[in-house]
Amino acid sequence: MLHLNSSRSISNPSDPDAQLTANNGEYLVNISLGTPPFPIVAIADTGSDIIWTQCKPCTDCYKQDAPLFDPKSSSSYRTVSCSSNACNSLQSEGSSCSSDGSVCEYQVSYGDQSHTQGDVAAETLTLESKTGNPVALPKTVIGCGHDNAGTFSPKGSGIVGLGGGPASLVSQLGSSIGGKFSYCMVPYAAAKPTSTMNFGTNAVVSGNVQGSSIGGSGNIIIDSGTTLTLVPTDFFSQLSDAVETQVTGGTKTSDPEGFFSLCYVPDSSLKLPPVTAHFKGADVVLTSDNIFIQVNDKVVCLAFYANDQLSIYGNVAQQNFLIGYDLPKQTLSFKPTDCTNT
Repeated sequence: MLHLNSSRSISNPSDPDAQLTANNGEYLVNISLGTPPFPIVAIADTGSDIIWTQCKPCTDCYKQDAPLFDPKSSSSYRTVSCSSNACNSLQSEGSSCSSDGSVCEYQVSYGDQSHTQGDVAAETLTLESKTGNPVALPKTVIGCGHDNAGTFSPKGSGIVGLGGGPASLVSQLGSSIGGKFSYCMVPYAAAKPTSTMNFGTNAVVSGNVQGSSIGGSGNIIIDSGTTLTLVPTDFFSQLSDAVETQVTGGTKTSDPEGFFSLCYVPDSSLKLPPVTAHFKGADVVLTSDNIFIQVNDKVVCLAFYANDQLSIYGNVAQQNFLIGYDLPKQTLSFKPTDCTNT
């Protein structure tokens, strides 16, 4: 029987890390799956609790640029039984049993109507490290997706869940990283589009840091996998009006796509105000680059959107901050940083 192991030891004493790359509204993380290691590029998503990739055979898969992962080519791939703890841990991800009762299956739908469905498996996941020595994580619980569709970019092969659920990458790394990880998201248009996600002791955020609690009665999800910041309609209206009164220069215009409500044609005179996000224990000052997004060569728009179902702190608001998670302490740290230099 396969068990989720939150106190696992890793095959290399080095703390693991992974390259993070900006890509058209999302951030992609580099990992490897299988034996021998097969490179995977997937969305880094703090709002998700499962690791999955598109797999052969694909009954209905979205187009991806890289080759599909083939479980038959890996000597370490094993499907998971329906009675295993690993299968039970994915009940919130829609785990079920195959028609013949032999294999645990999963099904996940996302807020934008994208979905993934396939087999739950145990597989060796490999990360890089600062020493250059790969860090192998045997029997990592993953989803092997055979039916995946929606708004996924062809540059990505799936999702690496970094949330608090038992099957997320952070939870499966467990005590080997002390419940700590950090990332620094470069702006989408940066000349150097990559940075590093760190796990363990290298994930400590020090210096001029703003810290907040992530436990208890929080009212917003910190989500690296969502581009915009979503807030309730009433709050959005107040924010939009307040920002508009502070903007000087430029020319107000409409969004060419009809999606955003507050947009400008920038020029040398355009000055956009900062916005302060008030968290429990911290005030985080967002610059104009965190609150406006470039929608085309000529237009920038407020990177907030009205949504009464769920409040989400999106990745535009997180750009150029070193953001550290300490799960045992239930704290989240923000440090203004030039992420292109990390």
